[in-house]
Amino acid sequence: MPRKRKKISLRWQALTSTISTTFVLILMGLTVICALTARRLGDSVRQNLTVTVMMGDDASEQQTLDYKKKLKCRPWVKDITYISSKQALEEQTEAMGQDPTEFLGENPYLPLLELHMVADYACTDSLLWISNYLKSNPLVSEVIYQKELIERINSNLHKVTYILLGLAALLLLVTLVLINNTVRLSVYSRRFIIHTMRLVGANWGFIRRPFLTRAFWIGLTSGIVADATLLCGIHALWTYDQSMSEYVTLENVVLTTVTVLVCGLLLTLLCTYISVSHYLGMRERDMYD
Repeated sequence: MPRKRKKISLRWQALTSTISTTFVLILMGLTVICALTARRLGDSVRQNLTVTVMMGDDASEQQTLDYKKKLKCRPWVKDITYISSKQALEEQTEAMGQDPTEFLGENPYLPLLELHMVADYACTDSLLWISNYLKSNPLVSEVIYQKELIERINSNLHKVTYILLGLAALLLLVTLVLINNTVRLSVYSRRFIIHTMRLVGANWGFIRRPFLTRAFWIGLTSGIVADATLLCGIHALWTYDQSMSEYVTLENVVLTTVTVLVCGLLLTLLCTYISVSHYLGMRERDMYD
């Protein structure tokens, strides 16, 4: 009967350890996926910022198209849209409801190129030297971009990044503490078994092995359950709004699930190793405290 109770107690301890570890790993996974999504969203916002290159009066359509091909090869350009003077006139006529050539006598619009930048280059310093580079071409009359808007967007994105990094660091600390406490309680209930094995001459590696094996399965199970829960939530989000798949990408989901699984394994193994080593080095009279 005592052996049966002992077996039930160990199973109950393993179950509670798995449940508590799973909840912590789910919180960690949510933080990781939010951080990755925020970064993806920030990149998307920066890539949608437009740098307008106004061509000069003497720039022909062919020269403009040749210049477009040249810029397309630059590493800081994501894509380029060419708008001819005729197309610009048609767009403005439709927007204003009146043809400007009727009272100006000529087309006032110049051909232009709209550049969407690679996210890493959509910052104030990079855009400054890119603007100077574009202006150095004699075919270009003016370069226009919203400097204040870019500075404000980058500032806000940096703030969000720092907040999420701080939250992730705090959650990692909380995760370590909670898992460590859970493992310590589990090992504490078996401290006399550890002491007995040490008395009969078992080496430390032999004593640690069953505890580490048990911790491995708890960490693996917790990681798999946490990943399954996160995947269900993400699938529900994609089903509710298909456009979210652009920001919560498959790559980020895979990275999050791998992170959660690896953290679950490493943290439980590390905490178990530390806890068992603590009781292995403890004197007998201290075990009753």
